[in-house]
Amino acid sequence: MADLIRMVGITKYYGRVRALEDVDFSVREQEIVGLLGDNGAGKSTLIKVLSGAVPVTSGEIWVRGEKAEIRSTTDAIRYGIETIYQDSALVTQLSIARNLFLGREPVKGPRWLGRMDLAAMNEVASGLLRKVGIEKRIPPETPIAALSGGERQAVAIARAMHFDSDLIVLDEPTNNLGVAETQGVLNFVRGARASGHSCIFIAHNIHHVFQVVDRIVVMRRGRVVADDIDPKASSVEAVEQVITGMTAEGVPVGE
Repeated sequence: MADLIRMVGITKYYGRVRALEDVDFSVREQEIVGLLGDNGAGKSTLIKVLSGAVPVTSGEIWVRGEKAEIRSTTDAIRYGIETIYQDSALVTQLSIARNLFLGREPVKGPRWLGRMDLAAMNEVASGLLRKVGIEKRIPPETPIAALSGGERQAVAIARAMHFDSDLIVLDEPTNNLGVAETQGVLNFVRGARASGHSCIFIAHNIHHVFQVVDRIVVMRRGRVVADDIDPKASSVEAVEQVITGMTAEGVPVGE
């Protein structure tokens, strides 16, 4: 499969602190990549660079073989990259439908009047909720504050899927979720691939990663230390050793 996203030589400094050093990272078409590493490994910084949340110090980003200039989250969205953070970045006071279309609301009548087409938004929202696996009937007018954690994640994922994002980045999507809600999120990830999307899945729970990804990339101290781990041919214990750089006996890997 061809690369959808390719990051080359990505380096990021915060003052004198080096958060990323010469990182190469890629995601292929319709591929689910698990991005793993301890706290401070550089995962979140790499994703923030890709999503346009922070500027890169040096390096290049390529999208479908063309060099991309990603200086803001708006640029990333324009390139088909949608990032879903742990808190879902939803406005809790607004309805499900309003959150799905936030900043991209359809209008009716002359555009200069700015009249939102609430009926169209509600109709699309109802269909999207079923598509991402919410079986109970939740009115699209329901405020986000009334939803469970898993349902909020579903809304955020539905938004990314509806606007035809090529790459959906999920940053710790299963944190603080119950068992049923966690399985729902994992099912959403599987469904994203089936719908033609690629995903980057970041999680501390390696068992969740093993359930859904095609390939595992491990970062440590701002660098990629493994980029082609096949979860079907590896084990949780082996990946944990790569993450920590230590064997189960506390001996540095490679010694």
